[in-house]
Amino acid sequence: MPPKKAAVEEKVLLGRPGNSLKSGIVGLANVGKSTLFQAITKCSLGNPANFPYATIDPEEARVIVPDERYDWLCEKYNPKSRVPANLTVYDIAGLTRGASTGAGLGNAFLSHIRAVDAIFQVVRCFDDAEIIHVEGDVNPCRDLDIISEELRIKDIEFTEKALEAMKKLTRRGGQSLEVKKLKEEEATIEKVLAMLKDGKDVRKGTWTPKEVEHINPLFLLSAKPVVYLVNLSEKDYIRKKNKHLGKIAEWLKEHAAGDPILPLSVCLEERLTRFETEEEVQAELKSLGVESALPKIVVTMRKVLNLGSFFTTGTDEVRQWTIRNGTKAPQAAGVIHGDFEKTFIQAIVYNFEKLKELGSEAEIKAKGQIQTKGKDYVVNDGDILLIKAGAAKS
Repeated sequence: MPPKKAAVEEKVLLGRPGNSLKSGIVGLANVGKSTLFQAITKCSLGNPANFPYATIDPEEARVIVPDERYDWLCEKYNPKSRVPANLTVYDIAGLTRGASTGAGLGNAFLSHIRAVDAIFQVVRCFDDAEIIHVEGDVNPCRDLDIISEELRIKDIEFTEKALEAMKKLTRRGGQSLEVKKLKEEEATIEKVLAMLKDGKDVRKGTWTPKEVEHINPLFLLSAKPVVYLVNLSEKDYIRKKNKHLGKIAEWLKEHAAGDPILPLSVCLEERLTRFETEEEVQAELKSLGVESALPKIVVTMRKVLNLGSFFTTGTDEVRQWTIRNGTKAPQAAGVIHGDFEKTFIQAIVYNFEKLKELGSEAEIKAKGQIQTKGKDYVVNDGDILLIKAGAAKS
């Protein structure tokens, strides 16, 4: 008999388990963060100031997630109400060297980063004499080193405090299950600390489910997934060339292998917001021979957060709901209404692709493609659900 294939253990994700996850735009001062926030959220914060600490409190906005499936469903049903999925984005003030020790407004900035679930890290690759660089010149690899080091130094501080508190508990000794659990947690924290002191980010470690349970309450900055955004001049974005790109690729290969990196021109994206209609925007992009980077940025962030969607449809409403991939039907029902999770009976399910292929729910039913699923059903990205639940107890 051939040997059994080894089961592939799925990597357990760090971070909060919820569906309402938040992303923060992070970077050094004056790299284009606030201008990107304005462009991506189609809202104005006034003119971004040309000096560090211009943005003190993180600004928040919800960004609509571009999805052709949602657009297709709205066109098909022409519903009275249309509710797309969205991603919450924060504009966080610029970091500076020494932020981890409180330089500038460092402690406030780092606490804001701690509160989000993932990071858009903006790296400046454009020259502009009118926009000062907090370090004096444009050097993206140095900037990447500064941010990476500041986040890691702060994580070391968090972890050392947690380890000190844990050691006070484990010194009591004993053989109870509680003490054994505390010692396991202590070992995990020591492993995290060694990794950080070795210059590595926590998100790059391989952790067991039990270790993840111990790490998540620490809210470590380097545990958060990162999407790197390389901010080019409009000219370089159009011609797809920049003298820094090769060095950035090498830096990421060494320090952040596997993390997404997306080029964009914040200058171009900001200019596009001045057009009055979407038709004008598309005409301008066509004349330049490029596409806006914003839709891809939003979709990529949802992917690194391991978020997916299911739909509820009808002539009254088409709605796209956000869930973590791997969510079971009762928990997905709970996203619609908390009582539905408690009183869940079953879900009537078919996938969007099947609806698009066959054209109507009646045809799907005729082909026997509509399924009735129970509590153990894992909702797939693109599923269309009808939830059946009992009456909630008063």
